[in-house]
Amino acid sequence: MIEGISGPGFYPQPNEWTCGPFALKHALLALGRMVDVGQIAQTARTHWWSGTDEIQLARAAREFECDLVLERRSDPEEARRLLVKYLREQTPVLLCVDEWSHWITVVRAEDRRFVVVDSNDDQVLSLRTWPQLRNWWRYHDTDYSKESPPVLYDLMAVTPRFRTSIKADFSVERVKFLRRPENKRLARHWNEYLEDLLEICKPPSVRIAQPLSMGEFLRRHAELLMTRVVYWHGDVNRDEVARVLRDLRFVSETYGLVIPASMSRRALADLAIVISLWACADRGVDPMFGANGADARKSERKRRGAARATGSVRKNGRANGRRH
Repeated sequence: MIEGISGPGFYPQPNEWTCGPFALKHALLALGRMVDVGQIAQTARTHWWSGTDEIQLARAAREFECDLVLERRSDPEEARRLLVKYLREQTPVLLCVDEWSHWITVVRAEDRRFVVVDSNDDQVLSLRTWPQLRNWWRYHDTDYSKESPPVLYDLMAVTPRFRTSIKADFSVERVKFLRRPENKRLARHWNEYLEDLLEICKPPSVRIAQPLSMGEFLRRHAELLMTRVVYWHGDVNRDEVARVLRDLRFVSETYGLVIPASMSRRALADLAIVISLWACADRGVDPMFGANGADARKSERKRRGAARATGSVRKNGRANGRRH
């Protein structure tokens, strides 16, 4: 694992040379695969001096059951049509921009605007017009001719070998929503939301009888969830719980996840547990039924740390007559 680049979600790269693994991670996430960026960097053998080239990225993609399909065009309009073709098939595309020095991921084309995932951007997700993307993308092949280098447009489509049951729909409006400052936490922890939702929901399928969208499910049950979690925890308010439910709905609808009507009771229980765990993680919990609360455990950890610092905790794990 390369230090400092592990973790979920959409967040900027911590250095100048790991854009390749980040770009592939974002492409896999659009295909519903959650892979740690550090694992991709290890597989690709990313190096601080040379970064990651297309051969290394192709090797990493194969490790995660995908192929990189290299396409090259010299005409910008042909390049645009090819890019749009892949994006309409919901196939994410890697582009090497800034004269073949930086990798980005393009995940959608909509109204001549492109949704770009750029780990060099503080907000990561951004929108580019075609002229902006074209000027950023084009490469002058000075190896061929220094006096009059041809202009090239290279792309690498990330095509899965596995059967994709879910694919992300990062529309322009969804990207605008995620770029709001108040939604930074949602973007940063995107994988965590998705992982939990994949346990609660199902990918869309014609075999599912009476599927409910998360929006419809919460229309029926959000009031109950908010009321009971606020009552039992006591230190969170309705607006905070509503925000977490809204974020779960946003991620669910981005991937088109549904809840079969037959699983409604289990889904309601799962969501209640997830929201309760979030409340405890955010605000702690008091002692109950003989169990130490969060504050008590925190105080105990501080006490043990102080004891170790003064040498009062013996190496055999005993202190003051108790085993820890």
